[in-house]
Amino acid sequence: MDTFKPSALLKNPHLQSILASTGPRKHWVKRQAKTLRETASQHILDCGDGIRLQGEYSTLPNNQQGLVILIHGWLGSNDSLYLLSAGSTLLAAGYNVFRLNLRDHGDSGHLNRELFNSTRITEVVNAVKAIQQQFPHTQNYLAGFSLGGNFSLRVAARAPANAITLNKVVAVCPVINPYKTNRNLNNGPFIYHQHFRNHWRQSLANKLQHFPEHGYQDILNKLPTLDAMNDYFVPHHTAYAEVDDYLNGYSIGGEHLSQLEIPCHILSSMDDPVIEAEDLQELPDHPQLTIELTRYGGHCGYIQGLTMDSWADQRILELFAESTSS
Repeated sequence: MDTFKPSALLKNPHLQSILASTGPRKHWVKRQAKTLRETASQHILDCGDGIRLQGEYSTLPNNQQGLVILIHGWLGSNDSLYLLSAGSTLLAAGYNVFRLNLRDHGDSGHLNRELFNSTRITEVVNAVKAIQQQFPHTQNYLAGFSLGGNFSLRVAARAPANAITLNKVVAVCPVINPYKTNRNLNNGPFIYHQHFRNHWRQSLANKLQHFPEHGYQDILNKLPTLDAMNDYFVPHHTAYAEVDDYLNGYSIGGEHLSQLEIPCHILSSMDDPVIEAEDLQELPDHPQLTIELTRYGGHCGYIQGLTMDSWADQRILELFAESTSS
């Protein structure tokens, strides 16, 4: 497949990033995903130690290509536009699709008392294992976007030790260096900071409706920035005393992926305003890890033209099809 070549009107990285999850694409994707959503059944997954995660499984009678598990990005959900778009493309191509919600994402804030944080990898590993046990397939695939891409690669690294079978993993614009990503969200264009700050505040407020004993409402109202929110919530609601230690806790740079046994493919763009392309240099040179870097695409965008089709969806489909035929 040729590298991503958007129309001239869609080369702006911020427009690409925004269109991935909002704007005029919303109505087109929801029409496209009608079958995906109508065939979906909701499932609560037992992830051990009383932890439960939620997701939706979609299947069609003649779908024989295997199972694809999709993981959204931070503060997204199983109904994020990019997940609906990818999921509907895969379902139409003969794959069965499970769209997983991370803790506290989507409508799952009531399932677990403790708050989500990005270092909670064990429960995601256990969720993937539970999905495969509940919906056994010969061919199994995993794909994630942004923070979901980070989770997907960490799951891949832990898969053999946890009896998880994966034929291929694809990570679209994955978070590699959380410290730099956090800095970019705080210091970059205001629209990104505002988006994530507001959505995080909404998520935390929703959590209080289910678990008011956390009692942070008055404090939350006084935290104006993502940095200020991290400064409070990391020491009070994670196992880390310092924000930098927490951010390093879900980094995948250095040796974190050095023991990969599963083929992994990273799709990222040079103009991503959130994940810097130079972060890819922190990853190991490994035979099971392929990095595909495009000139354009923004952050999880890859919108090709005015039809609002996603090139990333077709690329994921192609990568999984190659694995199936090999």
